[in-house]
Amino acid sequence: MALHNGPRKKTRYKFKKDLRSRGVLPVTRVIQQFELGQKVHIVCEPSIQKGMPHRRFHGKTGSVVGQRGRAWLVEIRDGNKFKTVISRPQHLRAQQF
Repeated sequence: MALHNGPRKKTRYKFKKDLRSRGVLPVTRVIQQFELGQKVHIVCEPSIQKGMPHRRFHGKTGSVVGQRGRAWLVEIRDGNKFKTVISRPQHLRAQQF
């Protein structure tokens, strides 16, 4: 068989939505705004592929460091390094205290 090395490989269960959350995404998730330094969770929305971060960052928490077009720059800690993830707001959720 051929090698299948797409960006969504091995995500059958990781990106799966439960039955009651399927359907059209609310508009508020698309137009949400964040402040610099705000903590956000990276939760990939499987129905929207554009602006989706890499699958290894799914479930990580970081802080917003800037904006690039419609996307947000989120700085996360990966081991001993700090990495900047570019993601659209559909794939981000603000941390609730």
